[in-house]
Amino acid sequence: MDEKYCYLPNVIKMRLVSLNELSVLKPFDCGDSDLNEFLTEDARFYDEQLLANTFVLEDENEIVGYYSLLNDKISQTTLPKNLWRQLRKKIPHEKHLGSYPAVKIGRFAISKNYRGKGIGTELINGIMHLLILQRGLSACRFLTVDAYKEAVEFYEKNDFIKMINDADITEKMPTIPLYYDLKQLI
Repeated sequence: MDEKYCYLPNVIKMRLVSLNELSVLKPFDCGDSDLNEFLTEDARFYDEQLLANTFVLEDENEIVGYYSLLNDKISQTTLPKNLWRQLRKKIPHEKHLGSYPAVKIGRFAISKNYRGKGIGTELINGIMHLLILQRGLSACRFLTVDAYKEAVEFYEKNDFIKMINDADITEKMPTIPLYYDLKQLI
């Protein structure tokens, strides 16, 4: 990924690069072993297999954060009927389909050293703007994520909407699916 496409106006002295441009990873710890291990052990494999692309935000000393993107869709079969109806209201009637293209944030993590500084929101905004800027390559209407429960509030603060009714959320669910309608950026 060319750095000129990075939309992070409040982030200084950092660079956002594709993982495949890095031969050596700088240190990273977000406090979650699953997210740490994905970056160090799995992300390159996902990239090689064309399953997900990972992008790394780094400063001079460490990885500040990272995210992985992959293709997705929002479909009638994956949403409760009331939420599907709400989503379809946003799309002109003559263009109603059984599913709509999306890009999924497969993994998203910020270093413990940079939490609470707005970096996560800046990265989310950067992803959204990148998808709008690159829409000539492939169209997608929505940005989706399966968020860990403790991260749902972060995504909701960034205008993501749950794809499940609150009453249907159980303790056994490790993640909550959310979406953001990219059309509102245009």
